[in-house]
Amino acid sequence: MSPITIIGGGPAGSAAALSARSQGAAVRLFEKSTFPRHKVCGEFISPGAREVLEDLGVWNAFEECGPPRISRVALAFGARHKQWRLSEPGFGMSRFQFDNLLLNQARERGAEVIHGHGEPAGATIVAHGRRESARGARLFGFKAHFEGPADDAVSLYFFKSCYVGVSSVEGGRTNVCGLAPESVLRPNSFEIDPILVRNEPLFARIRPLSRVLDWMITGPLVFGQRFDSGAAGEYPVGDALGFIDPFTGSGMLGALITGQMAGRAAARGVSPEEYLGECRTALRGAYRAAAVFRAALRTGVADWLGPLIPGPVLLNLTRPKYTSGNEKNR
Repeated sequence: MSPITIIGGGPAGSAAALSARSQGAAVRLFEKSTFPRHKVCGEFISPGAREVLEDLGVWNAFEECGPPRISRVALAFGARHKQWRLSEPGFGMSRFQFDNLLLNQARERGAEVIHGHGEPAGATIVAHGRRESARGARLFGFKAHFEGPADDAVSLYFFKSCYVGVSSVEGGRTNVCGLAPESVLRPNSFEIDPILVRNEPLFARIRPLSRVLDWMITGPLVFGQRFDSGAAGEYPVGDALGFIDPFTGSGMLGALITGQMAGRAAARGVSPEEYLGECRTALRGAYRAAAVFRAALRTGVADWLGPLIPGPVLLNLTRPKYTSGNEKNR
């Protein structure tokens, strides 16, 4: 049997490699970037990730990196605020650390990691990241790291078609990551600081912090999913399968889940069509909820509706559904 080809070594690709190797499959993983490296990302790892990381056999290595526990969620809709405690903690870890950890674990488990571009051969897991758009109202993501007082909350600030998330990562740093339309960024010459100071609650949160990483910007971004399509023999995972709004905090969890599912499916000879059906079951509800909330943000409805919905309900609506490998084996 030919080795499974994986294109991309981010969380989804590495999770796929780990999952396929746990099934005894040979794996060749191609990654064009040199690791470790920073990427624009909220860097919040949602509650529920522990089970996936345990299934992948990397939970202990993850804990050894010292990720801070995220115990609370705080939302700010203009002057209106909402917060609650999580029933189980999330975690903060930079992509610099997390991607490197997972890729090294995949290599140690026997995956052949090749730096460069690879040609699909046989069963191919596509984990090369999200699509970009040059049409319509374009959205861009941005991120930087700060040093200063840490917090155990992931805080989200919604204002003028923008949102910004603030949460701790390893090493006592704080990640500030957000999304803004081109109509807001271009008048400010794509400078991020002038946009952040316009929101008083956000500015109060980051005022005690000092930026230690230059602003990174990526985009234009395309929201959506590919649950019903895919080239023959290909298993799309992570952002290559679908890009969900960063405000949901589900991006990293979704990457791990789809990577784990695709690696298992490819190793067992499950067709891409059947795999995509499993993805629909696991993720479609989260994508639909995110689309509704995105529309509410765009129209301003979220400013008064968001604070009224119980926090745990908001969280659960945007969580992917995960079936552990142990349950699948029964």
